[in-house]
Amino acid sequence: MSEEELLVLYPVPSLIATLLQSERAKGSPLTENEVLEITDTCEVIAVSRDVAQRMDEQRGYLDIDPENCWVEWQQARTVFMET
Repeated sequence: MSEEELLVLYPVPSLIATLLQSERAKGSPLTENEVLEITDTCEVIAVSRDVAQRMDEQRGYLDIDPENCWVEWQQARTVFMET
C-alpha cells in the first residue's frame, strides 16, 4: 500500500468545532481532562491522506492534531472563540 493509500482517522465534525460547541454549552473554558475526553470519544471517519487534505481545503482551516489536542486547542480557541 502506498503512502497515498494509507488511511487516517479524520474527526467529523472537526475537533475545533466540537470543542467550541462543548465550551460554549459549558459556559466556561474546558479543562484539559474534558478536552482529552472529547478528543478520545469524537466521531471519526477513515479516509486516505489525499481525501483528508481536500476536506481540510474545503473546510478552510486545519483541524487540531488529536495527539497534541490540549496545546493546539489553547491556541485555536483564542482565534475561534472570537468569531
